[in-house]
Amino acid sequence: MSLIASTFETLRARKRKALIPFITAGDPDLDTTLALMHGLVQAGADVIELGVPFSDPMADGPTIQRSSERALKGKTTLRGVIALVARFRQTNKNTPVVLMGYGNPIESMGYEAFADASRQAGVDGVLVVDYPPEESNELTELLKARAIDCIFLLAPTSEDARIADVGRVATGYIYYVSLKGVTGAATLDTGEVAAMLPRIRAHSSLPIGVGFGIRDADTARRVAQVADAIVVGSRIVQEIENSTPADVVQRVGALVKEMRDAIDA
Repeated sequence: MSLIASTFETLRARKRKALIPFITAGDPDLDTTLALMHGLVQAGADVIELGVPFSDPMADGPTIQRSSERALKGKTTLRGVIALVARFRQTNKNTPVVLMGYGNPIESMGYEAFADASRQAGVDGVLVVDYPPEESNELTELLKARAIDCIFLLAPTSEDARIADVGRVATGYIYYVSLKGVTGAATLDTGEVAAMLPRIRAHSSLPIGVGFGIRDADTARRVAQVADAIVVGSRIVQEIENSTPADVVQRVGALVKEMRDAIDA
């Protein structure tokens, strides 16, 4: 059983929902990202989605786009992000880490080299935003052979055939994009989320995480009533952008703890 699967199993036994924060690696620098990762765990994160900065993050809104620009300006690379995970694993072996990004950096590195390095560093899952199931076979086979989960996106516009395709290949959890737009674009409609999740569950028994639009504790609480996991990205990245090096870990931790408390309530 993968670390992601065992984490969700433990949460299910405790009747708790997973909190999955997203941060962009290298924003503002890799050392701060490492401190933030540990701070997220202390604040109640169950899984960490670590964004790999990319020059054209087409699914991301302005907030995360700017975080990628800052990270790339600081010379953050895919290999550097993987090395960061290895540093995190020196003191934390229990919190799953998912790399989330786009296909170009992986293709540049090479699928097999990426899969080997990720496994050696302690990466638990990979989500490639612009890889649909039918175009990801080579990478997913390499990752699964190394016990790394392959996470896929579904959207409000996903038809049953697409949901079934994802259900056949996904492992770890399924990420449901609750909005018809980029990250941070609007506030989600929890009623629409509640109506969509049974359609996904008809094709997969995997946990479902809901993201894109969760910007406050109350929304996190309402989504947790219907989803298995709550993914928060733009709001956290915005907090990083508005913080100073001296207070960024504290401010992000306070925000995540507020959402953790709301979800548990």
